[in-house]
Amino acid sequence: MTVDQIAVYIENKLGTLAEVTGIMGDAGIDLRALSIADTSDFGVLRIIVDDATRAYNMLKDAGFVVSVSPVLAVPLDDTPGSLSKVIRALSGDNISVEYAYAFITRKKGNAYVIMRVADNDAAHKSLEKNGINATKDVNIFEQ
Repeated sequence: MTVDQIAVYIENKLGTLAEVTGIMGDAGIDLRALSIADTSDFGVLRIIVDDATRAYNMLKDAGFVVSVSPVLAVPLDDTPGSLSKVIRALSGDNISVEYAYAFITRKKGNAYVIMRVADNDAAHKSLEKNGINATKDVNIFEQ
């Protein structure tokens, strides 16, 4: 399945992450997953939230540079080897993963990996072909 990921480009200085998370928390937006990549001057905060449109608008209105992109959210068993099975399937079909991060769900034993690939549809087909549940209609917030 694909979900909307918000990328927030933030200065690498004390308090900026607190400001971003405070905006979402004060608005009641559920932060489900995050990843931060940084350099000495700036960072890219990638987040999955329950209301991407609202979060995007609020962060943009607060002066942050933000973008939204569809990424894969692949359900996994929270067991050793589950992620490897997904990566091997994609690699076997010549699908490269640009970046990934994972999170566990509220339901015990379940996890998700968020992946950025060049072609979400091709990746979805690859996973299904390899017997990996990549259901498009799973709601990561109801788990």
